[in-house]
Amino acid sequence: MSKEVSKNTREKILNFENSIIKQADGINIEGTGKEIMTDSKIAPIKHDFADQVYIRQMDMKKGSVVVGAIHKHLHVWFLLTGHITVATENTTEDYIAPCYTVSTPGVKRVILANEDSIFVNIHKNPSNTQDIDKLEKDIVALNYEEYEEYINKNK
Repeated sequence: MSKEVSKNTREKILNFENSIIKQADGINIEGTGKEIMTDSKIAPIKHDFADQVYIRQMDMKKGSVVVGAIHKHLHVWFLLTGHITVATENTTEDYIAPCYTVSTPGVKRVILANEDSIFVNIHKNPSNTQDIDKLEKDIVALNYEEYEEYINKNK
């Protein structure tokens, strides 16, 4: 895909995110784009831990949409139940459970639940912390500027 198409798609995803943030009512639409939703009523999050592993489960109801943060690291995610469509600046793909994929860093995703779905991310957690705020700072960036800053610091 050309850089121009990719850039246009990134702008569309960001515009979509901004438009739904403007409509957030705390009931049908949640979030401000300035935080990670860890206590969402629309897509509840469950946190679990194993030795040096952080497991983050999101339960999505049919018809719900999540605009994700930008992951900083390569990680694995599993779709345990359901059917989702994931759009990025490079592609749109359908996933039907059970399945998994390796997720590349630096990508903002829009996830649509075509059915009730259980989506699980598996992240490294070398410090074994159970502090969700610290984990989120280590794992994701809220915007591309923050992600680029992280990349430049860790070259």
